[in-house]
Amino acid sequence: MKAKKKENGVGTGIVDEAGRLADEISLLHRISQAMGYDLSLSELLSLVVNIITDLMGSKICSVQLLDEEKGELSIAAAQCLSKEYLEKPNVKVDQSVSGKAVRSGKPQTVADVRKEKDYGHRELAEKEGIASMLCVPMVARGKVIGVINSYGSGPHDYSPREVQLLSLVAAQAAIAIENARLQAAAKAAKQDLETRKLVERAKGILMKEKGLAEPEAFRLIQKQSMNTGKPMRTIAEAIVLASEVKA
Repeated sequence: MKAKKKENGVGTGIVDEAGRLADEISLLHRISQAMGYDLSLSELLSLVVNIITDLMGSKICSVQLLDEEKGELSIAAAQCLSKEYLEKPNVKVDQSVSGKAVRSGKPQTVADVRKEKDYGHRELAEKEGIASMLCVPMVARGKVIGVINSYGSGPHDYSPREVQLLSLVAAQAAIAIENARLQAAAKAAKQDLETRKLVERAKGILMKEKGLAEPEAFRLIQKQSMNTGKPMRTIAEAIVLASEVKA
């Protein structure tokens, strides 16, 4: 019985399918793990595009983040060595396939972008040797924050399974991106608070040592920052350190 399955290809098909499923689970697990790492946003996005390239067998894979005020999508990370592709203009949300994914909140598939009127970079697609496109939105807290684009080298009709797979990755990536943004914001807020405390301390030292009023002490720190091209935090740290050395 086993020999018969091997001859007609059924056994081989089952093994291949099991192998593909194992690879998919492994790659999805890598995305999940990335959510727990202390990565910067750029590091996280680079990891995401590399994982998706392996998962989908992409010729090119890119993550584009949404600027709501400008109504544009810009490339934040890409698995692509082409400078021309990396530097292509931002995509308008109301004029593109990727924009349609943002507006509808649903995946978009194109069998051949070189023949798609809504795809704005058909000449570039020819140069890069890409044809098929799968674009899925990244949704966090009910809002689309960007899209993931996976391109194939030849015309291809994406299956529901492929769409579902990349959509699953996009959902995980969206959460990871929001977490990275929140961590960056928290870190910036902490640094801002520390800077304000340092500047307040430096102002107090200048007020005491030079007999300056508070606004004058602040303007002196600000002027030194502008003249030297150094952040106010650095100037404040120098004033505090000099005071401590004198003491």
